[in-house]
Amino acid sequence: MDTAAHSTEFNPGDFLRTLTSRPGVYRMLDSDGGILYVGKARNLKKRVSSYFRRTGLAPKTRALMQQMASVEITLTHTEAEALILENTLIKKHRPRYNVLLRDDKSYPFIYLSSEDNYPRLATHRGAKRKKGRYFGPYPSAGAVRETLHLLQKTFRVRQCEDSFFANRSRPCLQYQIKRCTAPCVGLISDTDYAEDVRHTQLFLEGKSSVLNDELAARMEAAAASLDYEDAARYRDQIASVSRVQETQYVSGEHGDLDILACVLSAGVACVQVFFVRHGVNLGNKLFFPRIPADSAAEDVLSAFVAQYYLERPVPATLLTSHALQDAALLQQVLGERAGHKVTLRHGVRGEKARWLALGVANAEQALSARLGSQAGMRQRLLMVQEALRLEEVPERMECFDISHTQGEGTVASCVVFDREGPRKSDYRRFNIRDIAAGDDYAAMEQALLRRYTRLKKAEARLPGVLFIDGGKGQVSVACRVLEELQIEEILVVGVSKGPERRPGLELLHVPAQKRTLELDGASPALHLIQQIRDEAHRFAITGHRQRRARVRRESALESIPGIGPRRRQNLLKQFGGLQEVARAGVEDLRKVPGVSQALAQQIYDTFHGDN
Repeated sequence: MDTAAHSTEFNPGDFLRTLTSRPGVYRMLDSDGGILYVGKARNLKKRVSSYFRRTGLAPKTRALMQQMASVEITLTHTEAEALILENTLIKKHRPRYNVLLRDDKSYPFIYLSSEDNYPRLATHRGAKRKKGRYFGPYPSAGAVRETLHLLQKTFRVRQCEDSFFANRSRPCLQYQIKRCTAPCVGLISDTDYAEDVRHTQLFLEGKSSVLNDELAARMEAAAASLDYEDAARYRDQIASVSRVQETQYVSGEHGDLDILACVLSAGVACVQVFFVRHGVNLGNKLFFPRIPADSAAEDVLSAFVAQYYLERPVPATLLTSHALQDAALLQQVLGERAGHKVTLRHGVRGEKARWLALGVANAEQALSARLGSQAGMRQRLLMVQEALRLEEVPERMECFDISHTQGEGTVASCVVFDREGPRKSDYRRFNIRDIAAGDDYAAMEQALLRRYTRLKKAEARLPGVLFIDGGKGQVSVACRVLEELQIEEILVVGVSKGPERRPGLELLHVPAQKRTLELDGASPALHLIQQIRDEAHRFAITGHRQRRARVRRESALESIPGIGPRRRQNLLKQFGGLQEVARAGVEDLRKVPGVSQALAQQIYDTFHGDN
């Protein structure tokens, strides 16, 4: 039932006095009748009345109310019905003050037929009318193609259309390049083909450990009977499965779940979704919903969950990076629509926490790339010019950072940004030598001397601004080096974490101007400086880990205490070679007979350089 308060003389007092306390949806309209905002409420009177308070409104709400000319409401039986109606109206009218998800595509699945004598694999979208197994959904057609390509190389189950398959008199090119076993012309027995189909199902169901055990047993049997060609093929299959498993297997998960992470910066929101089915990570997808100013991450994520899953298949569990206030309502509505229980979880530990952290890291990286686009870069450079009192927009900026572990393997990084963003071809790393362990000042001095001595000799282009990740001590070192090299045109700026060491509270030390700046946390200039600083930090850590890994990789397995000939043989057999062992994750390693959790962690650390 609709109730309208839609007149040129809208009186909030009269309207609120007659407003019901039942659940429903309200629509804020402008003077032309356009919808500014759509919201839901368990109690319409309480919720709508809150907009008309004289104090305590958020800036976003104040801006909305300045444009609001009237209110319309629609009563519903329950709050769950209100949630569904709210999202229907949001998608239909796209109000400017609502979070808007721009993604209306159906998601692809992998289809394995069941009625054919020789089942086939294919991409599928839409209604599931054909008999067979459907695996997914995958985040994109590209993710499906990549998986089908891997399956084609590994198990050679046919992917051709039935009409093509039925009219073959000789093998096609896929057989020639070892991507199919040519069941169309009888070059593989029914039993062997059925075994390849079963292995494909095990892979798609995430049962990689069972599959690896079977393939390892077949490889040993083939080698024992001197059938080395088949043994090599099984070895390659083990390697392929292990390579995918190391990046896709979610430890401890055997069901379906999605991992959702949301980050906000500079008025832009990014939501990252990882799709996990049968314990296998099928990939991830990025969303950049349109959000009103001053939105909070939990509000964006709540709106996203409602808009995204009400019209799509929803897994049994949703892990979210933020606690959602309306989690109970979302669980109820999504569960009723899906026909199974749906749980939203936030405060998780162990492996789930690790995957949530990975989702947040991916979202942060994607948002950083989005903010680094050329359109936004110009505005942020102008803001940097204003904040640092530069005579002109900086054409080139460099940033240095130091990374080591208790003084071991010290590496300095130099990253370069210009008017188009990161200029990665100009990035440089410096392996620091002949200094006292942990002496960051000496490391910074060595890196700066090497960098700017070389640039000056080559008469190469110098930066307009040099950012140093550190406080006044590191900045003093930089100024001393530039003074010694008689380079005066570079403005040195130190970027320190501030008293609480929280992002957004950074202090900028500018010795040439004898001042310390603390920019607003929403400042585009600060966002750019943070991006440059974080990129230097990432580049330094990566170089440091690579340097340590090169030292520790020699005779890797032989040097690990607790790895004798038998365990080494089991590892190499399970993964198909040393390179695959080096690529494996902790959860994959611990599945090898004789390898405990602690030993698996030690093996992983040996190859990845982590303490």
